Amino acid sequence: MIADQRIDDGTPFDWGRTSADYAKYRDIYPPEFYRMILDRGLCKDGQHILDLGTGTGVLPRNMIRYGATWVGIDISAEQITQARCLSEGMSGIEYRVSSAEDVDFPNGSFDVATACQCFWYFNHETVCHKLHDLLKPGGRFLVLVMEWLPFENMIAGESERLVLKYSPHWSGAGERMHPIEIPDCYRSGFELIHHEEHKLNVPFTRESWNGRMKACRGIGASLDPEQIIAWEHEHMAMLERIAPKRFDILHYAAMAELKRI
Repeated sequence: MIADQRIDDGTPFDWGRTSADYAKYRDIYPPEFYRMILDRGLCKDGQHILDLGTGTGVLPRNMIRYGATWVGIDISAEQITQARCLSEGMSGIEYRVSSAEDVDFPNGSFDVATACQCFWYFNHETVCHKLHDLLKPGGRFLVLVMEWLPFENMIAGESERLVLKYSPHWSGAGERMHPIEIPDCYRSGFELIHHEEHKLNVPFTRESWNGRMKACRGIGASLDPEQIIAWEHEHMAMLERIAPKRFDILHYAAMAELKRI
């Protein structure tokens, strides 16, 4: 269980509570998302990658084909269990239960570290020094996000309003496309050498969009089971009214690439 005043006004949440839905509905990054990484020459061709906050192993599972080896860590044992199950039969991927702040490997172990959809949870003063030690000289730290755009997509906006009805302190609402903000503490050991942001469409059905929304922090990771059932009933009824059987949700993808000095 995590409770951080920076996030949802300190409302506790636990990704392990929604791991099954996370595994089923949050492996949704389109090819353009992975192409951003590959076009930078990263996460491929024998590089050794540390994936912080790996969740159900979405990045390692989808990128192992490009020839890197991966270690995925996550604070949630339930998420790591799902990651191991979904990665069964894939060589070159290892998973460990650990927070980003407590990860323990010899200095200079990794060519690249990635943090996808988890950067805002870190104690940055600790993590920036930890990564500087774990990365090889000149190694890269990639911060990645993909968020729906509620002001540019009606379905996303209506779903977001319903999350806020049940979880009014949820701070994940109201996203607009913007560069990833990197805290000042990283400047002493890293140089921001590249960033990019793109809009892209992600296809869904009513069921898969409902699952994606249920597996967000404001619903599945924080509400009581009875509240989740009530939210889901209301959300599916709303989708029946406003959404076709298949539709796209406009998102933006952003990446920041930091080089270890």
